[in-house]
Amino acid sequence: MNKRQSRLFAIGATALSALAFLGLTIDSHRQFGTLTHAENITPAVAHGKDVWHKYNCINCHTLFGEGAYYAPDLTKITQHRGAAYLQAYLRDPARFYDEKRSRRLMPTQNLSESEITDVIAFLDWVSKVDNQDWPPRPILVVGTALPGADQAAKRESGVAAPTADRSAASAQDPIASGQALFSAVTPPCAVCHSVTPGVNMAGPSLGGIATRAQQRIATADYKGRAKDVPSYIRESIEHPSAYIVPGTMYSSNGQSFMPSTYASSLKPEQIDQLVAYLATLK
Repeated sequence: MNKRQSRLFAIGATALSALAFLGLTIDSHRQFGTLTHAENITPAVAHGKDVWHKYNCINCHTLFGEGAYYAPDLTKITQHRGAAYLQAYLRDPARFYDEKRSRRLMPTQNLSESEITDVIAFLDWVSKVDNQDWPPRPILVVGTALPGADQAAKRESGVAAPTADRSAASAQDPIASGQALFSAVTPPCAVCHSVTPGVNMAGPSLGGIATRAQQRIATADYKGRAKDVPSYIRESIEHPSAYIVPGTMYSSNGQSFMPSTYASSLKPEQIDQLVAYLATLK
């Protein structure tokens, strides 16, 4: 290839690359409305975006993997934490994490109630954007600074969900299926709960839950309907506010921070499997 041919080849390759880039850009913009559910951008969502920028949240956090990596990615935070939890957290982060106890410290921003409501609306909209699984391994909000919580972090930071073969193999073993579901349901139980005794994250440790369940049922302050350990665990999954675990970081105004969606989002047999697994944690 002589100089003239090389020059023509370079020009042609550059032109083709530019056309491909332009075509992909146009196609992306064509799909943005559908992928982002633009019809759901309400005034509250728009104001929440302004709140996000006003307080420079991106200086510590990321959305869609973009931003600073000092603190966790918040792309799916509203799917991992409910609105009640996020409201309480934003009012007073020190209630949940402090530098001495967990080597994590989020500053108190003194947001107004309307700012809190709207930034949660913005994050909820973000969580529903079809980001096509990007980032592939976000920094999730788990208590990795706490001893014993690393297993939950490993499950949630890149380990694939159980394969069809593994699921089929454990179909006859409800305990094994429940253990797999503990990390695979949405939102994953492992994001908030450790199974190591004494290791509390966003939710209390489930290590020893079977023993504590038996004890709680027998106490005078238990107002639920469970009569035994399996029914107590099932009630906790389906109706998390039936018994409020003591501690300001677990509930507010008599409502548990645990999502109340599992009763409708999980199949009855999946709840059976989770109950079977958790009942083994004595």
